[in-house]
Amino acid sequence: MKKKPTKIVELIIEDSNQELAIDAISLVSSPAIEENFVYFGKEKHNLTFAKVDEEKRMLVSPALIPNKQIFRYDPNTDSEYYVYFSKDTVRKAAELYLKHNNHHKATYEHQERVAGVLTVESWIKEGKQDKSSLYGYDLPVGTWFVKMRIENDELWTKIKEGELKGLSIEGYFVDKMQKMSEAKPTNEEILSALNEIIREIK
Repeated sequence: MKKKPTKIVELIIEDSNQELAIDAISLVSSPAIEENFVYFGKEKHNLTFAKVDEEKRMLVSPALIPNKQIFRYDPNTDSEYYVYFSKDTVRKAAELYLKHNNHHKATYEHQERVAGVLTVESWIKEGKQDKSSLYGYDLPVGTWFVKMRIENDELWTKIKEGELKGLSIEGYFVDKMQKMSEAKPTNEEILSALNEIIREIK
């Protein structure tokens, strides 16, 4: 019988490694956040009402969704678990992505670096009137969206054919509770963190 996931882990950005927070965005066939991107081309079935220049080959996608539980498997311990990011971490990741000039860094299926992919817009959804609704998304406040221009012909073909369906971030995050244990927090800090995690999961 397959073991059930036993824990939910909040991932955070480590202060000493902020430049590694988001190293690149990868175009993938199975995005971890389970939301596919919307792409814009010349075909009639695309979202032309979104007022995107069809000649520029753009796609719009969520990069991170706050409090979205993402399944993970650790082969070293043969354990299954879920991870998630708080609204604050999502915002911080989006800011650091631009701060460290990573808008031109992209990979294919988390493997080789690819050229011809550029993030031209990055924003956090702050209310119901967010422009992400123009693209057909109904995701929580705090979601990080990106708009990317795809000048790479091979990747654009894979997107149009449905082979590539979404984005997945590449970066360095740490287990919040593990980081707290390393820092030897006070009982009050541990209680506060537990209450925060419980509140966010609810």
